[in-house]
Order: sequence, then structure tokens, then C-alpha cells
Amino acid sequence: MHLIRRPVPVQTEWKLQQQGLPPLLARLYAARGVADAVELDDDPKNLLPPSALKGTGEAAALLADALQADAHIVIVADYDCDGATACALGLRALSAFIAATASSARVDYLVPDRFTLGYGLTPAIVNLAAARFQPDLLVTVDNGIASLEGVARARELGMAILVTDHHLPAVFDGVVRLPEAECIVNPNQPECTFPSKALAGVGVLFYVMLALRAELRARGAFGERPQPNLAQFLDLVALGTVADVVKLDRNNRVLVSQGLKRMREGKLTPGIAALLAATGRDPARLSTFDLGFILGPRVNAAGRLTDMGLGIECLATDDTGHAFNLAQKLEELNRERKAIEAGMQAQALALLEAIDLTDAPLALSLYDPGWHQGVVGLLAARVKERTHRPVFAFARGEKGELKGSGRSIPRLHLRDALDLVSKRAPALLKRFGGHAAAAGVTLMEADFPEFQRRFAETVAELLPPEALTRQLETDGSLEAAYCTLATARLLEAQIWGQGFPAPLFTDEFEVIRQRVFKGKVLKLDLQKGGQSLEAVQFNLVDAAEVPGTRVRLAYRLGINDYRGKQSLQLVVEYLENLA
Repeated sequence: MHLIRRPVPVQTEWKLQQQGLPPLLARLYAARGVADAVELDDDPKNLLPPSALKGTGEAAALLADALQADAHIVIVADYDCDGATACALGLRALSAFIAATASSARVDYLVPDRFTLGYGLTPAIVNLAAARFQPDLLVTVDNGIASLEGVARARELGMAILVTDHHLPAVFDGVVRLPEAECIVNPNQPECTFPSKALAGVGVLFYVMLALRAELRARGAFGERPQPNLAQFLDLVALGTVADVVKLDRNNRVLVSQGLKRMREGKLTPGIAALLAATGRDPARLSTFDLGFILGPRVNAAGRLTDMGLGIECLATDDTGHAFNLAQKLEELNRERKAIEAGMQAQALALLEAIDLTDAPLALSLYDPGWHQGVVGLLAARVKERTHRPVFAFARGEKGELKGSGRSIPRLHLRDALDLVSKRAPALLKRFGGHAAAAGVTLMEADFPEFQRRFAETVAELLPPEALTRQLETDGSLEAAYCTLATARLLEAQIWGQGFPAPLFTDEFEVIRQRVFKGKVLKLDLQKGGQSLEAVQFNLVDAAEVPGTRVRLAYRLGINDYRGKQSLQLVVEYLENLA
């Protein structure tokens, strides 16, 4: 592990202090590229305008026409948290518009079963929508940009299609191919100049809903009735944005900050309130960590193990009792998911023990016939963290297929690597897609050894060997005066996430006392410069590897809330023995 301190532009740090930021925040924000305090203003007026996002005007007109024609609209969702929150947002917002315009339109949804129907707007899901709902308009959320065949099938059946997505479009022989939908809204489609390419799927749909309200207002469709307040849906936008691990650029930070503010004030959709109650989280103290690591995995558990319809219903219902029951089921599914993942991780680590990583390929492809298809992505992430290599983990699908999920490391674009494999072996990959950090692939089980070899060879060409040295960016040493509960609360209240990482500090400590709980949690009593501190390290890889009397830690400031009493706790991300 190589610890690297983030550079801090001194002039920028000084400027931020002069603009009123506390010295520590000025230093942290300067290191993250914030050049002016105005960039931290989370007022909604600072959001990029919907008109800047290609297709929003046309989408608003299409939806407004559908409402005024009393059409039947069906939302086709994805089976992750981003897709679930986007679907719930669509159901809630469109229902509000239907009521506010006295329309007789209807809105329903479908979400593919990941085990039988696969991802996106496939012909199969279109046929199912036609049989179940006979819709006039299909609206995709968090999918659809690469669904050429599905959109073509929908047009054959006489349906109009609005694609809202944030993924990269399909590329064939170097040429971008877009589905022939009535309208596409996606910041990553060609000729879209929207400055924030990092919008999550739920963020894209929120922009479409903003444009729809403006369109209905211009048509006089509300009459004397009050217009829906779309801010009420920002808790869904914040949850989906953080859970999808998209970059928290300025625009996304405004969306997340506004959503968190409402949540901390107790302005919550019933489903999110129920999830918080099920996990014992206090809404007043919510942080981006809670969204990404507590709420997100519980919603995702439905899509991983059963049907994301459970998660969508929880987020879409207004019945608090029903929401609570669904939240309890999601909590149970998440516990089941953890147990399955733990078993798979033990098997994967057993496989790794037979591999000498010093002489192993630069990329790993792992497969076991008993692995669960909905959890292989999490497994790939765990192995990637352990080995610091690009990893694909596979599970059995149907008809002799394997479904793989991959995770990458910095300096390797995973989807581009798959594209190169596909070009060199055109018959090998049946389907693939994704982005730089994560991707999915389908192939025949008999072809796994060839994929294993070709993927490793391709990565060896694209990834320089020095990229396998794990690097951890830190914010350097934290002065003793800042090692306080007040500082931890200050940092917890900020907006951190992908591309805008939470502060991580590094210092040397004397170890006064240590103990391991349940073989996975290391607790430490530390001393530094006469100051006594408590620390905890979760998910120990090897409980036998205990620290010595002096250690170097990379840590973040956390808050230990025990029986209503809060205290400072250092949360250890990396530990190095010095003595």
C-alpha cells in the first residue's frame, strides 16, 4: 500500500478561509478541487437548468400529450437502487401530475426479473408489458439507451417510447447506435452538451419531471389547482444518486444536499422513513454514508435475491403500515444477502489461496457453479479490494449461460476492455455492457476458460504493471485540536461521495490496548501526543494479524453512538505496523 497525500493549493485554501470557511474545511475542499466557496452553495437555484439537458423539452411534450390524452403509461425500471428510486419517483410524480391536471391517465410499472428477463428494455419485457397493460407509452428509467431490439419491438406493437438513462450507448464497429425511440434523455448521448455527465438515472428522470411541470404550466393544464412540489421527491433523488456511486460533481452535490436536508427535517417518503426505522437510524443525523451503505444495500437486496418490485413498492407506497412491512422484508433479505455473500467470499478466498498473486495474471475471472447470480457483483468487488486487480465473478444463468459481473481498478476502463475482447473473439461474448469501474457480461459456460485467458491477456496490454500497486489518497495528518466529536459532527454534515471522497487522515499512534470481536472487528485504545483515542477497524481479513505497539493508521473521524451517548471514534481504513 502506498499512501499519497492529496495536494492542497495553498492560495485556494487561503481564499476559501477568507470567504468564511473553517480552516479544516477550507483545506479539505481545496484538495478536492473547490476553487470558490460559491461552489458549495447548495441552493436549488444553482442546479443546471432542464433546458440544458438534450431531449427534456421533447420528453415533457410527449408526457404532457399522454396525460391530456388519458393514456396508459408504463415505467420500465432497472433492478438496482438507482432504478428503484427512479421508478418510485416516476410513479409518484406522474400520479401527482395526473391529479393536478384532472387527467384520467394511468401509470404502472414493470421491472425485469434479473434471473429470467435480463437487463433493460428487452423484447421479452416489451411483450410482457403489452400482455399485462397494453400501454400507450413506455418510459424507461435507468436503462434503455442500448435497447435497440426492445425499442424496435415496442414500435412494432404500436407503443411510443421515452428512454431516460445515463449509461453509455451501444457501439457497433466504432459507430454509436441509438434506439429509435420517440425521445431520448441521457446526458451521455451524442450531441448532449449538458455539463453534468454524472447524473444518475433518478437524476435524469427528476430533470424530465421538472421539464414536464414547466410544459404543463405553459399549457395552462393546472387551472386553479396547485402545482406539484417536486422538492418532495428529493429524498429519492439523493438516495439513488449516492447508491449508484456516480461522481458527486457540483450539480449532484446540490441534489444530494437538498435531499438530505429534507430527510434530516423529517420530510421523508414513507418507504424511506420505514427503512430508517428498520435500521435504527435517526433521520436528523443522516449522512451520505447512511444512504450509500445502509439504505442503498437494503433496497438493492430485493433486486439481488428476488424481485425489485418489493423495493419499488416500499418507496412508492403512501401507506405507512405497508411501507413498514416492506421495509422489514427488505431488512430480512439484506441479512440473507450478507450470509450468501459471506459464503461465496469464503469460497473465492479459498480459490485465491491456490493462486500466487505475485505470479498471477493482472486480471482474475472466478466461477463456481453454486454462486448466486444476484451477488456476484458484490463478490467481484470484495475480491478486487483484496487483490487490487480487475475481477469478474460468474454464476450460472439459463440454457448453459454464465452471467458475470466485474469490478475494475484505476487506469483500466472495464467496458473498453470487454469491447476489445469482443472484437478479437466475436463469438465469445453474447452480451456485455457497463462503464469504467463496473461491467456485466454473458457467455456460454463452455467458453469460460477462453474468456479467462483473453480477458487476462487484454488487461495485461491495457494496464501498466505499476497500476497494481495499491494507492490510498489521504488528507495527511490531523492536528490534535481537531480530533474531537465536534469535528466529526462537522465532517458528517458535509456532502461526500464518489469523486468527492470523505476525509481520510493518516497519523502514527501508540497502541495501549487491543481486542478482536467476532473475528472481524478490531478495537484499539490509542495514544498520540498525550491524547487518548478509541479506534475500530471493521472486516478484518486475518484476525491473527494483530497490530504491534506502534502503528500508522489511515482513518476517518466517526461517531460512536452507544445507548444514546456519543463519542469520537477513529474508523481505520488501513493499518501498518511500525513496531
